[in-house]
Amino acid sequence: MSLTVSGVGVTISGNQVLADVDLTVTPGELLALVGPNGAGKTTLLNVLAGDLTPQAGTVELDGRPVSGIKVRDLARRRAVLPQEQRLAFGFRVVDVVRMGRTPWAGTDAEDLDDQVVAEAMARTDVVHLAERIYPTLSGGEKSRSSLARVVSQATEIVLLDEPTAALDIRHSEQVLSEARRLARAGHAVVAVLHDLSIAAAHADRVCVLAHGRVRADGPPAEVMRPDLLAEVYGHPVDVITHRDRLVVIPHTITDAVAEEATCTPSA
Repeated sequence: MSLTVSGVGVTISGNQVLADVDLTVTPGELLALVGPNGAGKTTLLNVLAGDLTPQAGTVELDGRPVSGIKVRDLARRRAVLPQEQRLAFGFRVVDVVRMGRTPWAGTDAEDLDDQVVAEAMARTDVVHLAERIYPTLSGGEKSRSSLARVVSQATEIVLLDEPTAALDIRHSEQVLSEARRLARAGHAVVAVLHDLSIAAAHADRVCVLAHGRVRADGPPAEVMRPDLLAEVYGHPVDVITHRDRLVVIPHTITDAVAEEATCTPSA
């Protein structure tokens, strides 16, 4: 499997959201997309998913333009967890998870539906929510149920937009552990993450976006540099190692202001 974007540019409402982006998604790897608000992370994820056609550049899956792949065929190759869970109808959670099996209807894989759905719900800790009505769930419960749907889709490419945004510590770790498990099993996993420490702890590779451009792309130890992160986010940070995990610690506003004043020459 090869999913690549080359020279991609996206303009929305006259604003250039992505510019000359090159990126390769690799099987067996968890790739984290990080960057400040408005950096273009979600837009890039939508481009990778084939849900947004760029005005410039190419997006190819196994050498074929993603835009030329039929929707059903694409749904058997990649699954997407959107940032917002907009399902408003009164489906039970188990029915929502089973929706992930839709692309496989009429194939031999359909015989595995019950088993795959049960395993997906167990791995995302939503078995106890099976009979709950989806719109009545909390934000975190919706996120995990939607992730179970993505897992049940059983695709080689998994695209996650802020999968830990509404989750507590335990479930955040659980979700990222599942993402890593998928990667170790040979899937290509891309996740938009805001928490830099979580990205550094779980990702095999980190792509830093700023102003719609790739500023860095590589292993966390090479990318998570205080100077780069401070420049990209416009705020000083420290990067330390704790129990073999990189931890990104932002300076307090007071410290940041003091540092800026110290570094700015007087008139």
